[in-house]
Amino acid sequence: MRDDTNEHIQIARLQNQIKEHLGLRDSEAIFEYNNVDNGVTFNLITINSEHNQSFLFHSVRGLDKVNALQEMLAYAQSYRDKEHSYTIQWAIRGTNRLETSYFRGTDFYDVLYKFHFGRDRNTVQIYSISLNPTT
Repeated sequence: MRDDTNEHIQIARLQNQIKEHLGLRDSEAIFEYNNVDNGVTFNLITINSEHNQSFLFHSVRGLDKVNALQEMLAYAQSYRDKEHSYTIQWAIRGTNRLETSYFRGTDFYDVLYKFHFGRDRNTVQIYSISLNPTT
């Protein structure tokens, strides 16, 4: 029983560290775990409260939940130095409200994957995607 309790405490601590590092409140982060062959896939999904939409922040694979969370924390601590910044302007189909969202990704396709993750592509219209200048 001690091992299970220790694992749960490790998971809770790592989840809190990730949220704190990214400046996310509890209501702005979803920790999604999926068991796969020889491990766990972990998706960190963020909720943008301004336009009430969810987006994939990043996905990692680990040996178990603790390992996957450790991988995500390492990513969260270094992604700004390793990935490009993009701006996407978009709207929900049938509305006239233009939204602006910001993403980090290795390339254009990575950003589109994060934007469309978990949603029907026919529900949104993308007007522009731009690579932001580096400073």
